[in-house]
Amino acid sequence: QVQVVESGGGLVQAGDSLRLSCAVSGRAGSSYAMAWFRQAPGKEREFVAFLSWNSRPTRYGQSVKGRFTVSRGAANAKNTMDLQMNSLKPEDTAVYYCAADERPYEEYGQNSYDFWGQGTQVTVSS
Repeated sequence: QVQVVESGGGLVQAGDSLRLSCAVSGRAGSSYAMAWFRQAPGKEREFVAFLSWNSRPTRYGQSVKGRFTVSRGAANAKNTMDLQMNSLKPEDTAVYYCAADERPYEEYGQNSYDFWGQGTQVTVSS
């Protein structure tokens, strides 16, 4: 049973920073490509960032490029991922989801990922 767990959401003010974390567990020996998606109320789920299983390459959605950075998690642990979010804006408010797959056929496409976390709320006040 593969589990995906996100953490680190919260309420911040515009211009602040926040760091999200994600960890995948449950299948020994597997290496996962991982991605962040987000969904704001009344909007479709949007691609945010991608991290390959070996940490290269990384990809970003246009709306977060230059402000968000995706990286391997603490101690460079396998199957973990952090999202450092800087210069946050009210339009970044959404539920952020971590997704994982051993071989996603399309980095940006949510249908490429078999495993998903429950999501963590990020709220940015103006």
